[in-house]
Amino acid sequence: MMKVVLSAAVAFTFAAPVFAAGDATPTAPKPVKECKNGKVWSEKKNRCTKPENASLTDDQLYDNVRSLAHNDRYDDAQSVLAAMSDQSEDRVLTYWGFTHRKLGDVTRGMAFYDQAITQNPNNILARSYLGQAHVEAGNLVAARAELTEIRQRGGSGTWAETSLASAIQTGVTFNY
Repeated sequence: MMKVVLSAAVAFTFAAPVFAAGDATPTAPKPVKECKNGKVWSEKKNRCTKPENASLTDDQLYDNVRSLAHNDRYDDAQSVLAAMSDQSEDRVLTYWGFTHRKLGDVTRGMAFYDQAITQNPNNILARSYLGQAHVEAGNLVAARAELTEIRQRGGSGTWAETSLASAIQTGVTFNY
């Protein structure tokens, strides 16, 4: 009987939808037309172009950043981040932190997360990524502290909470 309950719990955990940060509805990064060498698709120009020449809004650039990160293209994601108009915006700082961490510069990544959280203490995505960095470093106490912060800041049931809780439990972190 215990095996059945455990199997059902595991099946539910892995079958549960992934939630976007700050959202309770299932979502993955929006698909974007794939371009090479750090370029992004410009609907206006109907071709791949450098992010700074693509005539895209910051929201569209951000969607490209998430999609590139989801596909482990962190250098390209940084090229797109550099084209965003407000480099001090907390979502931009969050992804600078994330991409630096995934590229192996954990110290620099952590500094960006700290900047994002200082600017917006309710940035639960930055807190989730910071917590996941703590999991990777083996500091589960700090990871759990970020999970608590996410929950206290209204992030229960979001992708930020779910992904960090999963990372704490399994040791496996996420790439977007």
